[in-house]
Amino acid sequence: MQRIALFAGSFDPITNGHLDVIGKAVRLADRLVLAIGVHSGKTPLFSPDERLAMLDEICGPLGRTAGCEITSTTFADLVITAARRAGATLLIRGLRDGGDFDYEMQMAGMNATMAPEVQTIFLPAAPAVRPITATLVRQIAGMGGDVSAFVPAPVAARLKTKFAKS
Repeated sequence: MQRIALFAGSFDPITNGHLDVIGKAVRLADRLVLAIGVHSGKTPLFSPDERLAMLDEICGPLGRTAGCEITSTTFADLVITAARRAGATLLIRGLRDGGDFDYEMQMAGMNATMAPEVQTIFLPAAPAVRPITATLVRQIAGMGGDVSAFVPAPVAARLKTKFAKS
């Protein structure tokens, strides 16, 4: 039976923190679905199509190296619904600190009640990437700061282009 995992996030943009978790997740699954949450109440910097393109460009080689198929999709409903739609039995969640742990434990409990067939897997972020958030990356890039330590080079280039237009 193929092990399918789903890792959901905004990925606006994908950061080295995301890549750290993805690098761990590809060792646990045969197929990893990267699911971009699209919510009408949020105004992302990058469109869903731009985020899908970044995920494919950045994560495709990672999956091939690990022997794990990586696909990307969007969803606008519950994560657990997206997991079921993808056929996932594993839900990947990254943890940076105790605050993440408390929140993610609550979500895991709710998800387990709604979909007991889907197991939540917590993957701790490496110490070097724990402070990285997409929000901080966007703020730094928006103020002309260098984000090359926090995101892959193609993402840094896209951020520079995006903010040069505004």
